[in-house]
Amino acid sequence: MDDRALLQHLIAGPATGDALASAAGQTRAAVWKRIEALREAGVAIEAKPGRGYALSQPLDLLDAEAIRAALTAPTRARLAALEVAWSIDSTNSELLRRPTPAQGVAVLLAERQTGGRGRRGRVWASPLAAHLYLSLSRSFGGGLARLGGLSLVAGIAAVEALQGLGYAAVRLKWPNDLVVLDGDGLRKLGGLLIEGGGEYAGPARAVIGLGLNVRMPAAAAASIDQPWSDLSGLAGGRVLARDTVAAALLERLLPALDEFDAAGLAPFLDRYAAFDALAGQAISVHGADATHQGIALGLADDGALRVRLDDGEERRFHAGEVSVRRAQGALG
Repeated sequence: MDDRALLQHLIAGPATGDALASAAGQTRAAVWKRIEALREAGVAIEAKPGRGYALSQPLDLLDAEAIRAALTAPTRARLAALEVAWSIDSTNSELLRRPTPAQGVAVLLAERQTGGRGRRGRVWASPLAAHLYLSLSRSFGGGLARLGGLSLVAGIAAVEALQGLGYAAVRLKWPNDLVVLDGDGLRKLGGLLIEGGGEYAGPARAVIGLGLNVRMPAAAAASIDQPWSDLSGLAGGRVLARDTVAAALLERLLPALDEFDAAGLAPFLDRYAAFDALAGQAISVHGADATHQGIALGLADDGALRVRLDDGEERRFHAGEVSVRRAQGALG
C-alpha cells in the first residue's frame, strides 16, 4: 500500500492502526510514520480513541481517467497528454523540463507541490490533496511578443468555468489573479503563472500554470499573509469533486488557447471587462522606482492596464513591470 492507497483507506472512513497495518503489510509503527508524513504534507488526520485514524475534513483524490472521461470529445481531441502526479516540485517546472507537444496540449496536475510558486517569485501554498495545481504546455505561433496577454485569456477561461459551476462571485484582478469581492477588498482564490520561451517573431512555447484554492486546510491557512478564499467557503462548506472542477477548467481553457493562437487578445477584451474586479476602482500601482495612485480604466488592446492617475494623466502599465493593489482591502 502506497501513500495514495493509505489515504484512500482514510477517505473511506476511520481505520484503526491495526487495520491499516494489516492492509499495508507493515507494522503499526511504520503506519504511524506514514500518517505523520501525510500530516506534514498538509492532510489533517485525527487519532480518535476506539476508532483509530480519521480525516479531520473530507477530501478526494484526482483521477486522470475520470477527468478525461468528463471532457467532451472535441476537448479530448485537443489533449496530447493528461497526467496526475502524486508529489512534484512544481507542475510548471516539470512541463518546462519536458518537450512541448508538436500538436495539442499536455496537461499535468499534482496532488502536492513542494515548490509551488506564483508571479514575481511568490510562494504558493500547495498542501496535499487540498487544491488544484494544474499546468498546460502548448506551442503558439506569432512569437513571444504575442504571449503577453496569455494570462488574461487563461484567467477569463477559468472564471467562465467556475461561474458555470455556480461560483458566481469569482472575478479577475489584473494581471493574473482569480479573486472574490469582499466588501471593499478582494480575497485571492487562485493565480496564474505563464512561463516559456521561443523566438521573438517565430514559434513560441508556453506553460500556463493555475493554482486554485479548493478546500484550504487550517494549517496551510495560518501561513498565508493575504486575504484568501476557497471554493469550499464559497459554497458554504460544500464543494464539487476536484475532478469535476479540473474537467470544467480544461473544457474552457483548451478552446480559449486555440482562439488566442488564431486571433490574439482582441476577441477576449469584452469578456475580460465583464469580470474585471479593478475597473473604476482606486488603485495603487507599485513599480520598481515609484508608486502611482489612480483609477483603473480596464485593459488596453495589448492587455496593459489603463490607469487615470491622480494628476489626470492616463498611463498604461504592463504586467512584468508592476504589482497592483486596490486602495482599500489591498491584495498584492
